[in-house]
Amino acid sequence: MAHTLYIPLDSSALAMGADALADAFLAEAARRGMALNIVRNGSRGMLWLEPLVEAQTPAGRIAYGPVALEDVPSILDAAWADDASHPLCHGPTDAIPFLQKQERLTFARVGLTDPVSVADYQAHGGYAGLRRALDMAPADIVSCITESGLRGRGGAAFPTGIKWRTVLQTDAAQKYIVCNADEGDSGTFSDRMLMEGDPLALIEGMTIAGLAVGATRGYIYLRSEYPQAERVLAHALLAAREAGWLGDGIQGSNHAFDIELRRGAGAYICGEETSLLESLEGRRGLVRAKPPLPAIRGLFGCPTVINNVISLATVPFILDRGAAAYRDYGMGKSRGTLPFQLAGNIRQGGLVEKAFGLTLRELLFDYGGGSRSGRPLRAVQVGGPLGAYLPESQWDTPLDYEAFLQISAMLGHGGVVAFDDTVDMAAMAQYALEFCAIESCGKCTPCRIGSVRGTEVLQRIRDRQDHENQADLLQDLCDTMLAGSLCALGGMTPYPVLSALRHFPEDFGLSAEHVLHTA
Repeated sequence: MAHTLYIPLDSSALAMGADALADAFLAEAARRGMALNIVRNGSRGMLWLEPLVEAQTPAGRIAYGPVALEDVPSILDAAWADDASHPLCHGPTDAIPFLQKQERLTFARVGLTDPVSVADYQAHGGYAGLRRALDMAPADIVSCITESGLRGRGGAAFPTGIKWRTVLQTDAAQKYIVCNADEGDSGTFSDRMLMEGDPLALIEGMTIAGLAVGATRGYIYLRSEYPQAERVLAHALLAAREAGWLGDGIQGSNHAFDIELRRGAGAYICGEETSLLESLEGRRGLVRAKPPLPAIRGLFGCPTVINNVISLATVPFILDRGAAAYRDYGMGKSRGTLPFQLAGNIRQGGLVEKAFGLTLRELLFDYGGGSRSGRPLRAVQVGGPLGAYLPESQWDTPLDYEAFLQISAMLGHGGVVAFDDTVDMAAMAQYALEFCAIESCGKCTPCRIGSVRGTEVLQRIRDRQDHENQADLLQDLCDTMLAGSLCALGGMTPYPVLSALRHFPEDFGLSAEHVLHTA
């Protein structure tokens, strides 16, 4: 009888030598005359344990990690001998506290299945949502998404159902579904993990969106720095077409929908939806003025749904289980779950999918295990490079869109980057402005000029050159960027700058009283 091991093909595992590890297991099994089957699955999201190896046993999957080449013989000795004493053994994978306490809806299959096997996908509930959608009227599909409370998971948190309804109600000969997979925020990796670990969920979600609004064509705009995701997606798209889930006459119906994969060129600004459309049409990525909205005049001038990877990959769950099943998770206007990504100075970095409402402190300590350095955590940036820096006094704020707005912060894409007490917050604030200066498309003056001047002002503050007056100038400059920028890049860069200034004035050589006076 052949034994089965699961070894991830996720980029995080590959970076830690997962390919060589798979080869070593096969070679050692052959030397022993053992029949061994290796399934390359997605990552479970426990990145501090990568490469994680799971042995399929009568008691379920048993986890070992992080596994090195020299551990291969001993794991083959222990895996099917009912021996839990191996130093790398974590017991049943599902019982690991980091995983056990999560609510995995969008990521339910990630790490469980062969990512490019349609049969495996269907065996774990895949395509049930699309089967249901094939028998529904477009307006009913849109109503289901609206009632679920799903909001855009790319950062803007705009209600998905409203966007879809606008496209549905706009008459046009051609409509499009565009997936924004240009995941460029620092500390974020949920899109990549989903595309590498369960790409068929994204493909199914885009197809359902096409049925809902009357679109027959979709595009995935993929970040250029994700070559492994590109390989997995290309394979999954081919498998879906061969199985009749993409193309003309989906599963014998009169519905048609197909998807093309396009790679971006590495510009952060192309994560903004209108800049993405410019790039997709073959032009330089510049932000478009709105109106018109992309939902009315988007790709090639046609009505276009633009959603990010997590938004679209969540749609199959909602269509399969119903709007109420998703809406029952979360709090207030933040319904469902969000895959939070723990990074930075954190002991247990990885992906945590939880319903809205837990606190940042719970995320940092119950899941992240505190700082990796062992020193006290001092600041946490939530929401990517444009997110605010939060001091410990704000870590008990519920992770909820509206609750974060009340403290001048944002959840964004769910990225959480932790810093211990050695961090220089003035340097981090300057980095935010430098980042904006580099990545600005240059179309609007507040972003193009403000980020450069802001970098210079912050350097003078750090050099203690008339720093109190310079701090006042920085505040005015940030106000101009907030109010006058054309898109979120310039409009949100002040968030990390002002939060660092407000909460950590001592790093700027300023008194708390001066900062409160100018804020």
